[in-house]
Amino acid sequence: MPTVRTPMLEIGYEEQGPTGGDAVILLHGFPDDVRTWDAVGKPLAARGYRVLVPYLRGYGPTRFLDAATPRMAQQAAIGQDALDFMDALRIERATLAGYDWGGRAACIAAILAPARVRGLVTIGGYNVQNTLTPPGPVSAVEERAYWYQWYFNTERGRLGLEKNRRDVCRLLWHEWSPGWRFDDATFDRTAVAFDNPDFVPLVIHSYRHRHGNAPGEPRFDAIERHLATRPPIAVPSVILHGRDDTVDPVWRSEKHLALFPDGTERRVVGDAGHFMPREQPAAVVDSLLTLLARTR
Repeated sequence: MPTVRTPMLEIGYEEQGPTGGDAVILLHGFPDDVRTWDAVGKPLAARGYRVLVPYLRGYGPTRFLDAATPRMAQQAAIGQDALDFMDALRIERATLAGYDWGGRAACIAAILAPARVRGLVTIGGYNVQNTLTPPGPVSAVEERAYWYQWYFNTERGRLGLEKNRRDVCRLLWHEWSPGWRFDDATFDRTAVAFDNPDFVPLVIHSYRHRHGNAPGEPRFDAIERHLATRPPIAVPSVILHGRDDTVDPVWRSEKHLALFPDGTERRVVGDAGHFMPREQPAAVVDSLLTLLARTR
């Protein structure tokens, strides 16, 4: 597997398609890895696109360059990682697609460096958080869906993820995409990515930072303040949302269209929960090809 060095990381990634093709970068979420894009990358590469699928910090072969670097995974960090990945590969401009953590990274990259993002397919809509003023309580049903976040904000949750990371992640797959019938082999191929020694500390930091229970990196303070204002995304975009997503309800992205350019299409995809690239890859491919055709 190829790797590339950024200022902070050595990032493992997979690549398909001609090196001279227009770049498409696919960003996975939590708890997942590059395998989520297998059925998306192949048809794009067959169309002549250069498809790049990196492991996010804390997953698979991706490692910090310095053992002394604090293990932090706030949203600004993973957004910057996406731009640093492009820099390391000397990619001036790319189309981005992502969901969950990867969707957040893609949205943030589009906000911070719109000239470098040809287009954006964001699964779940506007994934950017306000980490300065976390939202207040919501309905009991929604609060229950976030049990894992409250768990990770406790010491018991940190120890539990360390000891039972595969059980926890497998349960989230079942809960977030209740109609998806995956087999043991599918989960096991991805679960090895969770054995990364930084997986637990980075997951814990991500979920504690967003709720104000862990400090962020000072170098990202200005970016987090900017993101807290909910800056609009200016690049051509398509929003996808799984109809059966139980952790990120479909109604939520209805309110996001005002944060995207006029003409942004929002598609609700049936028979899909949270893990859409695995459940309905054809819908993701179609959206990417439509967007790529529009942005030539």
